Amino acid sequence: MRDQADVFITGKKDRKAGVQSVLGAFDLSVFSGLSVAVKANFNSADPFPASTHIDTLDALCGAILEQHPTRVTLVERSGMGNTRGVLENAGVLELARDRGFVVTVLDELDRRGWQEIQAAGLHWSRGFFLAKDIARADYVVQTCCLKTHRYGGDFTLSLKNMVGTIARRLPGLDYDFMNELHTSPRQKSMIAEISKFCRTDIIVMDATLGFSSGGPDKGKLIEPGVILASRDRVAIDAAGVALLRASGTVPAVMKGMIFEQEQIARAVELGVGIGSADRIRLVPLDEPGRGVAEQVQHQLDRDGQ
Repeated sequence: MRDQADVFITGKKDRKAGVQSVLGAFDLSVFSGLSVAVKANFNSADPFPASTHIDTLDALCGAILEQHPTRVTLVERSGMGNTRGVLENAGVLELARDRGFVVTVLDELDRRGWQEIQAAGLHWSRGFFLAKDIARADYVVQTCCLKTHRYGGDFTLSLKNMVGTIARRLPGLDYDFMNELHTSPRQKSMIAEISKFCRTDIIVMDATLGFSSGGPDKGKLIEPGVILASRDRVAIDAAGVALLRASGTVPAVMKGMIFEQEQIARAVELGVGIGSADRIRLVPLDEPGRGVAEQVQHQLDRDGQ
């Protein structure tokens, strides 16, 4: 667990410039000659902020490819629709062809494409299966959106984004892992448990727009106007919850202390990220980012713990 986690914030109006700005806070040269897996948010083909904006994905993958990794693989499973159809409709497959990265459609994998995860203390009754493209990548970069989730989990930020890296059904096994997740009273803990078993080296959260209620495909639109990035999944999700609270959000997300939210609390318990709000250092990269950072800091000071 880190002693401190930086969350970089830019308020640049141009989305591509904003992504480039936050990525400038990291040494991307480490990707050179190694494999990088990318997880975006294409749960459906609904427009941003329901799904990753194509310009965000373009800027992110472009910055990675400039470092000449051996392979860049976008890994995705859509929960609301056929994954290949979602990616086609969202322009992802065309972008992959143009940019030269690989797309792994998880719905189409056979048994060899999955790594079984079993561990004591999990709330998954049969464990779960993680995509090998994520499990075996040298680096993992993800980009998530800012939104609530009306079907469970309460909010869908970086931790919940990784649900799209595990199998709903495994070929040859008659079991629906997503049905178990969505019917479990410990759904939020189960979400957090996924991240214990897969690395994430950089997270970019596109919070230029968000949903403060509803979600994940539609909801009440808010406009924080920022892009955030961090190495720490707990820190960036805590900052995301603070942003939602600053905008006025659903009771489940407003209630209690931010680090008492079950997704975050379970992730902390598992050592996925920092353990308290006072370990988060917000780093604004421009004046618009500074103003939003002050709002987030106020929420963390008041409700973080």
